[in-house]
Amino acid sequence: MTQWRVIELEEHDAYINMAVDEAILENVRDGKASPTIRFYRWHPSAVSIGRFQSMQEEVRVGACRDLGVGYVRRITGGGAVYHDYDGELTYSIIGKEGLFSSGIHDSYRQICGYVVNGLKRIGIESQFVPINDVITNGKKISGNAQTRREGVLLQHGTILYKLDISRMFLLLNVSKEKVSDKMVKSVEERVTSVCALSAATFAELYASMFKSFTDGKEFSIGKLSQDEMHRAQELSKRYSSDEWNLSR
Repeated sequence: MTQWRVIELEEHDAYINMAVDEAILENVRDGKASPTIRFYRWHPSAVSIGRFQSMQEEVRVGACRDLGVGYVRRITGGGAVYHDYDGELTYSIIGKEGLFSSGIHDSYRQICGYVVNGLKRIGIESQFVPINDVITNGKKISGNAQTRREGVLLQHGTILYKLDISRMFLLLNVSKEKVSDKMVKSVEERVTSVCALSAATFAELYASMFKSFTDGKEFSIGKLSQDEMHRAQELSKRYSSDEWNLSR
């Protein structure tokens, strides 16, 4: 049976978080690391955009700078996301493609299934909705993004613990005309969170996701290798650069 490495809940800034995921991907590709499951938070809070998006079009960069909020371009696809330190648990799962269901839709279904099962453990019924969302009561509670490189799959995703819609509107590039009670209500009708549905604490949410992602796997608790930490520091220079983040 495949031996997995699990990296317990950490917190880093946006640049290190994305750099660590990529450093692990490279080591898994090169046979230097076991397939890895990682849990993390964003400190300080940050906004991330998909690989092919425009930072200037999607994010109010000036507001991010004024409020001390990070901003970063991911290597995965998807849309702009506000990662609130108090409001979100993020995971990444990285392994050779053969460990996952073949095809994009099926692999998303498999991995998002861990999120569905984790939510069920704290009393929240949800379902996977293609291509990459987890929905409960018709509202999104988890968004996920994926990339594949040289035979390795990386998927990371968020589980919303609580929402701060007003702060999200300050940071994402929404016109002032649209920032209204009507718009807030519209978001509340489409997005939900653990706190809106359950009395579970953040620690309980994390524990339930840890159990769900590791259930049925042989695993050990691990840390980044010295090589991965060094490579992540190198990669973080790119992730924090305007050349990368403002390239579109």
